[in-house]
Amino acid sequence: MIRRQTIDLKRLKDPVYFDEIYAQQFRLDPENYTMRAFNPVDGLDYDAGKGAQREVLFAGLPSDDIIAAQERLLAQGIYPERLELGTLALLGGLTNYLQFKQIQSPLLLLEIGEELTQSFILRADGVDISRPIPSGIAAMVPVVQKELSLKDEESARKLFYSNTFDFTAMGGTLIKKLLKELQSSIGFYEVQTGQSIGHVYCTQLPSSLAWLGAALAGALGVAPLRIDLRPWLDSLNIKLAEGVLPHPPDEHWAGLFSLIASYQPNGVQSITGEKK
Repeated sequence: MIRRQTIDLKRLKDPVYFDEIYAQQFRLDPENYTMRAFNPVDGLDYDAGKGAQREVLFAGLPSDDIIAAQERLLAQGIYPERLELGTLALLGGLTNYLQFKQIQSPLLLLEIGEELTQSFILRADGVDISRPIPSGIAAMVPVVQKELSLKDEESARKLFYSNTFDFTAMGGTLIKKLLKELQSSIGFYEVQTGQSIGHVYCTQLPSSLAWLGAALAGALGVAPLRIDLRPWLDSLNIKLAEGVLPHPPDEHWAGLFSLIASYQPNGVQSITGEKK
């Protein structure tokens, strides 16, 4: 759960104010979630004592998920010093990359899952918008079934994931629902800021569905972000072994490198809240 939220500075001294945000705005039970508040610009912990920042990036996950993850690691004899949300790391990494490449236009980041798509708009100076969209890959399966006249959704699902059929021609039909939601968010953002989305970046897609990123970018009229990995890794002081070269698509690598990156070479603060 990652959301950017405008808060009421007058209520910061109220000890239950953030819990009210979780319950009323995010529809979460604060008792069952572990949450943190960050500055959406530099990723540092939000300082409620100063009370000067109206925009907050809230992040968290169910406490039971943390316990389950810890137990799995301990059962394997692994004793972690900390746990980190991969999405937070990726937001920090992509922000750093935009700074490194001096890309001024906003980037639309999409984490497309089965039932839900997490959408973010970020720039070189932080995260501007975060929004969950209740539509994902699962919503495309019935469309595949209908378009190809298949007998059931299970057959459509297997074909959709199989990488044996070229769905590019029907890409516009498959992403229609998701595209409508995205256009609404983007339109609001562009009206409010006067800035146009420059690139789109899709993660978490299996290789067989990698074409969805290009389809969404084409429908939105923007270019997919292609990360120039080698120079960026050099700037982060990440050295690969001799002969090792990450293979495309780079979307599968950006999250990993964002997790292990140290931003000291550029003096950039980590979006995870640590000064690295």
